[in-house]
Amino acid sequence: MAKLVIVESPAKAKTIEKYLGSDYKVTASMGHLRDLPRSTIGVDVERDFEPEYIPVKGREKIISELKKSAKSADTVYLATDPDREGEAISWHLKELLNIPDDKARRVTFNEITKKVVRDSIDAPRSIDMDLVNAQQARRVLDRLVGYKLSPLLWRKMGRPKLSAGRVQSVATRMVVDRENEIRAFQPEEFWQLDVVLDRLSAEGSFRARYYGRDGKKQELHSEEEVNAVVAAVQDQPFTVQSVKRGETPRTPSPPFITSTLQQEASRRLGMTPARTMSIAQQLYEGIDITDQGTVGLITYMRTDSLRISDEAMAAAGSFIVSHFGKEYYPGTPRRFRTRAGAQDAHEAIRPSNVLLTPESIKKDLTGEQYRLYRLIWGRFVASQMAKAVYDSVVVDTACAGHVFQAKYSEIKFPGYTAVYEDTRDDESEEIRNPLPNLTEGEALKPQQFDREQRFTQPPSRYTEASLIRALEEKGIGRPSTYAPTISTITSREYVAKDGRYLKPTPLGETVNNLMCDYFRDIVDLKFTANMEDTLDEIESGKKEWKQIIRSFYGNFDKELTDAEKALDGVRIKVPDEESDEVCDVCGRKMVVKNGRFGRFLACPGFPECTFTKPIVVEMPGKCPKCGSRILKRTSKNGYTYYACERGQECGFMSWYVPVKDNCPECGKTMFKLSGKGQRKPFCINESCPNFLPEDKRGYKKKTTGTKPDTKTKSTRKAAK
Repeated sequence: MAKLVIVESPAKAKTIEKYLGSDYKVTASMGHLRDLPRSTIGVDVERDFEPEYIPVKGREKIISELKKSAKSADTVYLATDPDREGEAISWHLKELLNIPDDKARRVTFNEITKKVVRDSIDAPRSIDMDLVNAQQARRVLDRLVGYKLSPLLWRKMGRPKLSAGRVQSVATRMVVDRENEIRAFQPEEFWQLDVVLDRLSAEGSFRARYYGRDGKKQELHSEEEVNAVVAAVQDQPFTVQSVKRGETPRTPSPPFITSTLQQEASRRLGMTPARTMSIAQQLYEGIDITDQGTVGLITYMRTDSLRISDEAMAAAGSFIVSHFGKEYYPGTPRRFRTRAGAQDAHEAIRPSNVLLTPESIKKDLTGEQYRLYRLIWGRFVASQMAKAVYDSVVVDTACAGHVFQAKYSEIKFPGYTAVYEDTRDDESEEIRNPLPNLTEGEALKPQQFDREQRFTQPPSRYTEASLIRALEEKGIGRPSTYAPTISTITSREYVAKDGRYLKPTPLGETVNNLMCDYFRDIVDLKFTANMEDTLDEIESGKKEWKQIIRSFYGNFDKELTDAEKALDGVRIKVPDEESDEVCDVCGRKMVVKNGRFGRFLACPGFPECTFTKPIVVEMPGKCPKCGSRILKRTSKNGYTYYACERGQECGFMSWYVPVKDNCPECGKTMFKLSGKGQRKPFCINESCPNFLPEDKRGYKKKTTGTKPDTKTKSTRKAAK
């Protein structure tokens, strides 16, 4: 074998092998094959923080096969992802497989298309050790913080699953700080005053809102102030003071980067950041498209750059002109400026081939893949389209020195909105009713006054989208860390989702308070942001990575020693998390507890009252037998299954995961295989033409419609 190409995943291998042909063997490492050990810290502090890398347990067979393939190959192309972690994986592969320098070649693909793959293979490079060292520095820093701090939390709080980390601790602090702002918020009263005005010279009426007095904006803070304004104008004629008409152009948003993709997918699609990145990875690595084979649909999805290649912009321009018309194209490609401090290593996230429209390949994609691809495709195409133009009018009406204002705008030319419309977290409360054709000096008569008492609102809790935006704005983390950070703080139960909002748990607040008291640098936002900048300097070759570790560790070790002394003999109690559920036995409000199989509700009156009950987790979709809710359950053996909320009365259960997509044929809820990776939904309705038999779903056939078998092994053997 002459040429070997090693990538991370089988899907990526399949796509690339199609482009390279029979002269190349493309194989997958299945991710990391060498890492720090899990059981120990794996960093020798005494030997200048030397990492102790070992082969990943359970990957012995893959390592052996790769060693044989690498030994027999003349050239080994290390084609892992084009970022710091991908560079580090390539370096670990080279070291682990004992690949000589003259055989090892590093290649990266910003997009997995035939041209890019062939061009990259033709122009290999050596492994960039600055990139590797930046990743080593991050890994060692996180390992030192996690493995030194976490045992302290275990001992002082009596919970062996707690963890601390550089970025996760800061993210938790941001959520806790926002909650404290909400608690400390003092609402202020204000009033909204509207008047309905009738025209005297023609038919028609419209609504205007109080603006202020004598041309100056003024707020009304009490009912007395409102009554004073009404008393001054209610029996007086109004006059149209000014009518301002104009065109308001609106520029399209730039194409997605990692953070904005995660934010928009959360807002529009309800996807978690982790799920968004998982689906995006599938689109990047390749999807089987009818008559085309496996195709990589998008460019690399971990990026903070808004740069777009000239070829991609030209292709988008041609597509826009041919499908929408010349007026929808601005004439020249639109370029966007990347924010200061961004790494700019890759292009923005865009479709690899703009001609592959979402609708043309919808049948080849799962529901989630289609929705995310449509979002990415639409945002990119819109970014190269002409501005949208709105006709706007602002009317000021005056009476006794008081000004009431009315605004209205409507679209004149759709421009980029023909493809993609931006969304916002907070919609404006401005009056949106059309206005009559008013002229300056026109007389008006007040018909009625509507007043509403309101109060200023506290800042909103973070959503996953707004927390990612805040992390990015403060320079905390990088594109590859946003999703894992949010997954960590929720899985550790420091933060819980209340609807779409993130709320700190009592555990999260307790851990955060301890960190703020004894480890100020770790939870300091500026310190963490500066550390990210330092890692960037290591990547650019400006700083030596071990010197950064030495500088950090001296102060951290002192804080750790001081905390151990201050907390000697202290046991920190975590307040119970109270729920809205009431104990069926004694009537107390139940609290959330953690057990062997996860969280459950328990009576706080233990040991006098021992009543417990599970926390209900409602799944998407409806029961295919009776239409009731589907609930997530755990068997006595710890296995997850999904059952109708009516229990034995209905009898439905399934090992497959219900999804929010309905079958296009019968309209019933579809299901998918559990586990990570790409899972295509299928219909389990036997009377449906779209029904997929169990032996084709990927699991060993189990009996559906009955409860999970909870018999012991010996009982089942005796029954046989």
